[in-house]
Amino acid sequence: MKIGLFFGSFNPIHVGHLIIGNTMAETTDLDEVWYVVSPQNPFKKNQSLLHEFDRYDMVAAAIADNPAFRVSDIEFNLPKPSYTIDTLTYLSDKYPQHAFVLIIGEDNLDQFTNWKNHEQILAQYELYVYPRPDSSENTLRTHPKVKLVDAPLLEISATYIRSLVNNGKSIRYLVSKDVEELILSRKYYQNSRF
Repeated sequence: MKIGLFFGSFNPIHVGHLIIGNTMAETTDLDEVWYVVSPQNPFKKNQSLLHEFDRYDMVAAAIADNPAFRVSDIEFNLPKPSYTIDTLTYLSDKYPQHAFVLIIGEDNLDQFTNWKNHEQILAQYELYVYPRPDSSENTLRTHPKVKLVDAPLLEISATYIRSLVNNGKSIRYLVSKDVEELILSRKYYQNSRF
């Protein structure tokens, strides 16, 4: 199978993530989209980052009704901080029957040359890139391993969602109903600093 890997902190997973995943599953040659919950992004230090198992639970709840989606905790047991190349190598070794594709936003494409072993990633894996606001023209856009995917331009911020929760405001329609229920019942993001 051809598997799209959608990495993120998913703090929390929101409808933007689900729309991108569904667009990738429905409009490209991917058989499945795996949401890879990252324990720690090397480029982000976030004081309001929920524990990885809590974020995993939210992703699992959000995607439970879509057979094309899976949630992965593969990075929880890899050395931290987790680097994409290490995870890709591990998954390729563990699942040699699958071809893996990296799903990233255009904003990440702008920073891609800063990633660890980015040349190796481009040599061995395809990148499916979805539009992001404020992305700049980039020479990588025309790279043979880079495929620009027509997807909705979404500007939903997990920081905004956390702020709403912290201020006792509704997050309805920003996250799935199951995720909203988890956030409220477990009191996630209350009394948080952003």
